[in-house]
Amino acid sequence: MQFFHFLLTVILLLICTCAYIRALAPSLLDKNKSGILGIFWKCARIGERKSPWVAFCCVLMAFSILFVQ
Repeated sequence: MQFFHFLLTVILLLICTCAYIRALAPSLLDKNKSGILGIFWKCARIGERKSPWVAFCCVLMAFSILFVQ
């Protein structure tokens, strides 16, 4: 269970970071839409399109880390 919790935290941080980087410098992620670096572009797209859900999950994860563990 602890590994799954850690994995979700890392995925959420990756999505939020990629969306933030794409907001600041879109050309940095847009030139790598395929290949192994395409994962970062896809995470940025998820962060942009599903931002209310991602924000809710971040708040839920923060609550879990601060008060449950």
